[in-house]
Amino acid sequence: MKNEAKSFEVSGKKLLSMRDAQNAHAAGATRVVIADKCVVTPSARDYLAQHNIALVTGGKASVAVPAASAYGNSSAPQTRSKANPKLFFTPEAEAIKQEICAVGRKLWMRQFVDGNGGNISYRIGPNEVICTPTLVSKYDLTPDDLSMVDLEGNQIAGTRPRTSEIFLHLEIYKAVPEAKSCVHCHPPHATAYAITGRVPPNLVIPEFEVFVGKVAISPYETPGTAEFAQTVLPYVKTHNTVLLANHGIICWADSVTHAEWYAEVLETYCWTLLIASQLGAPISYISEQKGTDLLAIKKKLGLPDVRFDTSRMKECQLSDLEPTDSIALIPSPCDGNTGPISAPTSAELEALVKSVTDAVMGAISAR
Repeated sequence: MKNEAKSFEVSGKKLLSMRDAQNAHAAGATRVVIADKCVVTPSARDYLAQHNIALVTGGKASVAVPAASAYGNSSAPQTRSKANPKLFFTPEAEAIKQEICAVGRKLWMRQFVDGNGGNISYRIGPNEVICTPTLVSKYDLTPDDLSMVDLEGNQIAGTRPRTSEIFLHLEIYKAVPEAKSCVHCHPPHATAYAITGRVPPNLVIPEFEVFVGKVAISPYETPGTAEFAQTVLPYVKTHNTVLLANHGIICWADSVTHAEWYAEVLETYCWTLLIASQLGAPISYISEQKGTDLLAIKKKLGLPDVRFDTSRMKECQLSDLEPTDSIALIPSPCDGNTGPISAPTSAELEALVKSVTDAVMGAISAR
């Protein structure tokens, strides 16, 4: 005997939200009745489609078709998500949501994000990822604001639309099984390197070598696109932190808090280097031998580093700089000239030494 359709009435509303869709599913509905001019949010449409719940408009029933994804071809056939929405409401998920909100506030307080910038995610299941929503300040986040998507970016839970940059996180989760959380933000000193196409040198501060180490920089692509998400793929297996050209940084780790730690370590390191560069003196580097000791500690902690791969000789050098290189700025001239002071030639140095010697000897003879 065929089961009768069970209706969920929202005909008096002008907007069908994700919460309405979830309520319909919880009530065991097989169709949702809406008014002719009712607007259905993309996340609600996706949710209804994934649970085979039909929309009834003006007395006519139709299967809810998932909204076009911002990632990929909207004309491609849509497949039902294999993710489990119930994970979003488990005690483990609630703890993760609290941690994401706490980390969001830390990012805002440290000025790593502004406006509604940055995004955070956590892979709670094999095909389920909790993430921050779009257009919400990380300082103002609450657990109710968060969403859950599958590994294809389809939103399966949450009342707010998920971040448009979630696909950057998903590419990392697909490529790196160890990755449980990703944090994307825009810390100013690290981003300064990203917008100049440079990476910070190594072998300066031990903590940076152990927790972050070699930093890669990915090419620029428009945020939120498939091309943007894929720019990090050449680097994420051997780096836990990547500079995003003209954009910011992305860090991954085994927890939300640890991913945020790596962002802090990188930003403080870049900030310290830029301060040191203003002192006008060469930076002192850790020796290669001591650097090897730091790599051994890092390997013991299970953290990735491209320098572990001995087959990549150039890339696996402990330091990026030759012994004569320096990132220090040339000191400003003190004589009113606008150009930098050039280093004296050997002949000029010899003449200077001679003139000083003659002056000293003359002073002695006069006594």
